[in-house]
Amino acid sequence: MGGTRKIAGLAAPLLAVAMLGCGAAAAGPGDLYQARTIVTGTGEESRASGFADCLAEVLVKVSGDPRLAGEPRLAAVAGKAGTLVRDFRYRDRMAGIPVHDEQGTRDRPHDLTVRFDRAKIDQALRMLGRTPWVSPRPRVAVFVAVRAGATGYMLAGDGDRGRDQRDALATAAERLGLSMVLPGETMLAGAGLSAETLAAADRSRLDATARASGGDVALAGDLVWSQEALGWVADWRLDLGGRTYRWRIAGVSFDQAFLSAMRGAAQILSGNGPPA
Repeated sequence: MGGTRKIAGLAAPLLAVAMLGCGAAAAGPGDLYQARTIVTGTGEESRASGFADCLAEVLVKVSGDPRLAGEPRLAAVAGKAGTLVRDFRYRDRMAGIPVHDEQGTRDRPHDLTVRFDRAKIDQALRMLGRTPWVSPRPRVAVFVAVRAGATGYMLAGDGDRGRDQRDALATAAERLGLSMVLPGETMLAGAGLSAETLAAADRSRLDATARASGGDVALAGDLVWSQEALGWVADWRLDLGGRTYRWRIAGVSFDQAFLSAMRGAAQILSGNGPPA
């Protein structure tokens, strides 16, 4: 089924680097009132489950408060998700692959994209004790040092290294309704930022590099593979209003690590307090 239904000292050299081209990968926030999930088939039961999943993501994205995902009252709202839907559409993830069993298309995986009614979402948020984050959202410049064993590098917006990680970071930013920019290799080198120096980089250097790359606020992180934790350990920090916010997640995939980064950033920037 397809189709839609109803530094003063740093400023000069950084500017020079920027004029050479920062090679930054950027991601926009997209439609705050829209989300996408994967469902099995196009039946009513899987659609209802998909609506609920998308609703939870949209409520978090619009409010900027990831704690909503654990809100006990969310279940009652999610149970009526269909009444908040403006329109939806499917995309067969196996399009072009012939049907070869008696089940036909009933159990084929589909991308379900759901757009919700803005007024109804805003009302649902108020019922949950939240408000829409309507002020202009700053673009987040992300600086990530990645280390796995003896290998260490800065995740950059260009080059061949870390393509999957770049994609995961962009996806995480979209899920939280954030605009994100990842400085390129030339800009990072020009600012003296590497996997070895990032942890000690002061706020002024990160802020200047963020501005030169088109960002408004700097989010820095250290992503380390840990055999003991059986996954990645990520430490994130964001400076805002004279305060430094820090949070950590351990034993996760890099997709989850980047989602933690964006959740924390959204919570802080939306005024919903520090991440846990």
